[in-house]
Amino acid sequence: MSLPASEYARPVRRFAVRCRKANGQWGIGVLISTLDPGEVLALTQPTARPDADPATILLAYVSLYDQRGGGVETSFKGDHQGLGSTKRSKKRFEAQQMVVQLGTLAHNVVIWARRWLTQTARPAKLRHYGILRMVRDVFHVSGFLVFDALNQLVEIVLNQAAPLAPVLVDSLRELLTPMHVALNLGQT
Repeated sequence: MSLPASEYARPVRRFAVRCRKANGQWGIGVLISTLDPGEVLALTQPTARPDADPATILLAYVSLYDQRGGGVETSFKGDHQGLGSTKRSKKRFEAQQMVVQLGTLAHNVVIWARRWLTQTARPAKLRHYGILRMVRDVFHVSGFLVFDALNQLVEIVLNQAAPLAPVLVDSLRELLTPMHVALNLGQT
């Protein structure tokens, strides 16, 4: 039976899917898609005919759903864990909006830092680091700062024992050279 979905801006197809879980119980899910059966079949089973039986079409929709990357869910999880934003809620709307905006800024700073650090060829492994690994592994490399008599930063010394310090040196050196800041590995 087909019912109109007035709550959506575009026409959608809805499917209720029941499958057995690993523990033996039944799980139920609802699949909502804007794709028509011909598009789904072309993406999942190029040899299938457009007038395929309903079971084949349903399996094609489920198969296409199972192929999704989960990038959004993974990104949210990485943000919450990496930025520690799981338990920050405020009573006032304005305060909660500020927390959300600060979380967005923190997310963007981490993404920008990853891009800056991976512009050179050497730290290619950092390219695949998510928010959690950037905060936990990269941003926690220990070291110290050296200032001159005018209180200007002149040198950054990274702990040579930190596993990622050698990977970061070249990228940071390239970023900081225009500012006349030296970068070295040392013992801290």
